Amino acid sequence: MRRARPGAARGGAPRMPAAGGGRAEPGPRGGPLRQRESRQLPGGPARPAAPPAAARPAALALVTLLSFASRFHRLPEPPHVCWDETHFGKMGSYYINRTFFFDVHPPLGKMLIGLAGYLSGYDGTFPFQKPGDRYDQHNYVGMRGFCAFLGSCLVPFAYLTVLELSKSLPAALLTAFILIFDTGCITLSQYILLDPILMFFLMGAVLSMVKCNSCADRPFSASWWFWLSLTGVNLAGAMGVKFVGLFVVLLVGLNTIYDLWDLLGNLSLSLVMFGKHLLARVLCLILLPLALYTAMFAVHFTVLNKSGPGDGFFSSAFQSQLIGNNLHNVSVPEYLAYGSVVTMKNLRMAGGYLHSHWHLYPEGVGARQQQVTAYLHKDLNNLWIIKKHDSDTADLSDPSSPVEFVRHGDIIRLEHKETSRNLHSHQHEAPLTRKHFQVTGYGINGTGDSNDFWRIEVVGRKTGKLIKVLRSQVRLTHVTTGCILGSSGKTLPKWGWEQVEVTCTPYLKETPNSLWNFEDHINPKLPNISLDVLKPSFAEILLESHMVMIRGNSGLKPKDNEVTSKPWHWPINYQGLRFSGINETDYRVYLLGNPVIWWLNLVTLGLYLLIAVSTAVTLKRGVQLTSELKELSRVVLHGGGQITLGWLLHYLPFFMMGRVLYFHHYFPAMLFSSMLTGITWDTLLKFCAGFLSPSTTARRVYGGGFLALVLLIMYSFYLFHPLSYGMIGPMASDPNSPMAGLRWMDSWEF
Repeated sequence: MRRARPGAARGGAPRMPAAGGGRAEPGPRGGPLRQRESRQLPGGPARPAAPPAAARPAALALVTLLSFASRFHRLPEPPHVCWDETHFGKMGSYYINRTFFFDVHPPLGKMLIGLAGYLSGYDGTFPFQKPGDRYDQHNYVGMRGFCAFLGSCLVPFAYLTVLELSKSLPAALLTAFILIFDTGCITLSQYILLDPILMFFLMGAVLSMVKCNSCADRPFSASWWFWLSLTGVNLAGAMGVKFVGLFVVLLVGLNTIYDLWDLLGNLSLSLVMFGKHLLARVLCLILLPLALYTAMFAVHFTVLNKSGPGDGFFSSAFQSQLIGNNLHNVSVPEYLAYGSVVTMKNLRMAGGYLHSHWHLYPEGVGARQQQVTAYLHKDLNNLWIIKKHDSDTADLSDPSSPVEFVRHGDIIRLEHKETSRNLHSHQHEAPLTRKHFQVTGYGINGTGDSNDFWRIEVVGRKTGKLIKVLRSQVRLTHVTTGCILGSSGKTLPKWGWEQVEVTCTPYLKETPNSLWNFEDHINPKLPNISLDVLKPSFAEILLESHMVMIRGNSGLKPKDNEVTSKPWHWPINYQGLRFSGINETDYRVYLLGNPVIWWLNLVTLGLYLLIAVSTAVTLKRGVQLTSELKELSRVVLHGGGQITLGWLLHYLPFFMMGRVLYFHHYFPAMLFSSMLTGITWDTLLKFCAGFLSPSTTARRVYGGGFLALVLLIMYSFYLFHPLSYGMIGPMASDPNSPMAGLRWMDSWEF
């Protein structure tokens, strides 16, 4: 096996040795027999003439112009809230008003939407309550325009990426036309959504990675540093919009590992120089993205400093920093003591406060005793008195009596302040959660039985340690049964006032459902401290926000009558999404990919696999190839291989996700599929044209095939463009509808 020639241009591509290693092989594999095995034509296969270099800027300008025209056409229509604009438009308003909220995605996309609205004159007062609400005088076009701008950039990004990988202008143009005339990409780019922002950074990262690979023969040059750094910036952007940005991080990571492994095998490269390559990538692809990603959250928490609808998802310590929250600028005793009046907040997302009221559990639901629930709002019925398990605390209310602090491992009673009943559990089954025990209020004026005893334990603390308000995470273990007090997260029926079920779980696995912290704390015998002393550090807030987002993502379930889908539906364009309107009189917009484009992409996946396997086998067998066919082989295996890997990384993980999924989740993978289509068909047409002897015939076949694909794509867009730009009138099932005959699948709903 030959070593790579020192100083050879690398360009990020795998090096392919010449047939037979560049020398004749002895024995039956060399000599005339090898010549007979070769399918090379005399003088090499005819090849369509390459377009002049001057055509490339003109082509880029053309596809960019068409992309912007298609995305900005009828942008203000319809003038009402469409689909998820109700979420992301509202979140943009929260940034303008500096109101804290919670979302399952990182903050960058919403921050940019809010910034776009602010700069375009939107004042943040529109409520975004539900789809169909009219914008009236509110300026919404700026936010839509920002998303359309980023969505328009996807076309030139894909064009430049394919051009760099294939060195073929027709392949790049075919990719651009696919994305320009895809109705799904147009629709997704025209509304206030995170998807165009995510795909902008995703494609920016891929383009920067490919450009950086092309500079591999001049490492540490200005252009090399620029593209490497820009790759890191785009990775941070993709991760900062949605967690699925991790997929492009993985793609770039695998490319980097391959690149470093290739460098390590270059014996002309000293280990010191290899170390510089490694440090440069650590700096630009790890440290820089992490710094930018962290900075996004710093800006997020700095801007959103007012209490809002997201408070309840976060810890009490975090809430104490929000202006307008009832914990802001409050002073309370720092450590718990017997006789203290407290509220307890469950640490699960939206877990609520430990709560009770005079109402009893109904007949047939465990013991007919006083209900204990978790309530999401502040209320006097959330107050509990901490007592010793073996004595009353009436004497502790005497100002002259000594203060006795509650410590980790103590056995206590919790008496409900309003009803004087003790927190109680027994082996009756919980109302909703099977195999969990019921939790009730029991006793008269604080007098109950041994089922009222609970052991209080602080996570990560030793016996005897004091318990701190806000910061200590505690669990209450029922002394008699050994179960742990927790919130199941399930909503009780109307007899439970639709509050959250509280149970005692016999399963000792530590989860946020079974952890609590003390929030309000009243004890006149103890000195108060400002809650600012207990405020969490930025690192703690950053960690907490990610834990809340991860739990929120995993807990996403479909709403009533909501259209969801499965990953296998997506490549076949099985079912779309209604963005606007349902009835004949409505202005209807339907998110569905251009069927011709999507099915062409689907067929191309199989076609590429066939071509790639054939090419790999041909090279492995040492068949002699002309320089043109060698270049086509490099494009297929290296360029197409990178794009295929990107498609796999952005598609296959959804099969393993337990959360609710929607059709629009496929669009990042669709970008890779479209680029692969451009590369594959360009390669196939060149290969077919290469076996036609007269160059004029070859050019006609190649040009005719390319033109036929483009015309097919444009005609299909002409048929289906109302899906993106709006339909009014009869549904497609009506013969009088302008979309009549175009409902090719029964699952399409337009």
